[in-house]
Amino acid sequence: MTTPARATDIVFTRHPARRGLAWLAESWAMFSRARLPWLVLISIYYMILLLVNVVPILGQLVWPLLKPVFAVGLLAAAWAQERGGAPGPADLFRGFKANVRALLPLGIVFIAGVALAALSTSLVDGGMFLGLVAGEEAPTLESLSSPRLQAGLLFGALVALPVTLALWFAPALVVFQDAGPGTALGASLRAALANWRPLTVYALGVMAFGVLLPLLAGQMLLMLMPSETMLAVVRFLLLAYGLMFAATLHVSDYVSYRDVFHHGETLAPTASGGKR
Repeated sequence: MTTPARATDIVFTRHPARRGLAWLAESWAMFSRARLPWLVLISIYYMILLLVNVVPILGQLVWPLLKPVFAVGLLAAAWAQERGGAPGPADLFRGFKANVRALLPLGIVFIAGVALAALSTSLVDGGMFLGLVAGEEAPTLESLSSPRLQAGLLFGALVALPVTLALWFAPALVVFQDAGPGTALGASLRAALANWRPLTVYALGVMAFGVLLPLLAGQMLLMLMPSETMLAVVRFLLLAYGLMFAATLHVSDYVSYRDVFHHGETLAPTASGGKR
């Protein structure tokens, strides 16, 4: 295949808002067809995350740097399932056999974006958030509910939005279309902005099905049967559901990429070491 030189060389489809919920529904269906393999894969992924983060300072830097590399592994698992295979632990490390030189800069962009967003909160909250993160101030109910802190976090989220959108499809573009890091970031940003409607609906769906509904269901169970045993049951159910929903979100990275950049294609994109 010809390596795209510019972000404008990569064609994408602009979708209506309703596709955002369709991405979640299709991803849940895909996960449901291979529940156990996905749960094993995601459990290994988060175990690696915990082990890396145990290392002081270095772990907090290494993980964001490698995040796009592991993202490719999860994309590869979905790619394999789409062709009749089953997601496996080996898929998680396929990113290290792909175009790592193009993936690592995405990690650097991610680190820079998070750092910039965190620093920007001080422009609104006077450094409250940074003080809490650095441990200079003990978190209290009053400080966490402070309007200044909430406004600072909202401002930081807005600052992080362009980087988030630029990274949304970038790992997939690197591995499936052999795009360089700059081209992938630019194409991802263009496609995400053009598809802001389904992405907004997708984000609202994640909030509803991933946070609000599970918490509401848990509260209702505790109200109907208040006891320590039920509290333990609710915690277990929320943990199990959270793991399944997390797997669904990782699958949705692939589903949304396919829909935006390969809409209407009979065959899915092929990948082998970052080449097609």
